[in-house]
Amino acid sequence: MSTDPSDETLMLRYAGGDAAAFRELYQRHQRGLYRFVAWRSPRRDWVDEVAQESWIALHQARERYQVTATFRTFLYQIARNRLIDLQRQSPHLSTDDAPDLESEVPAAEAMLETQQLNAALHRAIRALPGEQKEALVLQQFSGLSLEEIAALTSAPIETVKSRLRYAMRKLREQLSNGMAAQEEQA
Repeated sequence: MSTDPSDETLMLRYAGGDAAAFRELYQRHQRGLYRFVAWRSPRRDWVDEVAQESWIALHQARERYQVTATFRTFLYQIARNRLIDLQRQSPHLSTDDAPDLESEVPAAEAMLETQQLNAALHRAIRALPGEQKEALVLQQFSGLSLEEIAALTSAPIETVKSRLRYAMRKLREQLSNGMAAQEEQA
């Protein structure tokens, strides 16, 4: 059983002026928030900006913070809102500007097959409709529960489940079609 304070407790401490509580929250959530923004952002150059602005907005909202949802839901909602604002300001986006997360795949020759599978998976995830991609990334890469995803996206839990189910079905179809095409070429 963990004796570490919850994220919500840390945020309340930070609201009261405890800078160490903020450092702990940042350590716990910086990577997850960055991954969430990277997957959601239609432009690579927005990722760092949105992640940083999310932490700044959290700082600015600290005194008004109330525990109405999990801290992670609160933080990701800030980032999600900022992305929505940027998308409204830039309605004509190129998908070529999307973050290239494939560059994170290890480059060792012995892992070529793994790289190819990861690249295919990333392409398949990027090809999903926005709401399905968002639900999948939040669950699989950011570790949010169905309830947290529902709160973050303002969608009923059953809708979140449907989005995840459709996303997984489409991923399976895309990946199996891609493997069949590779076998035909071989």
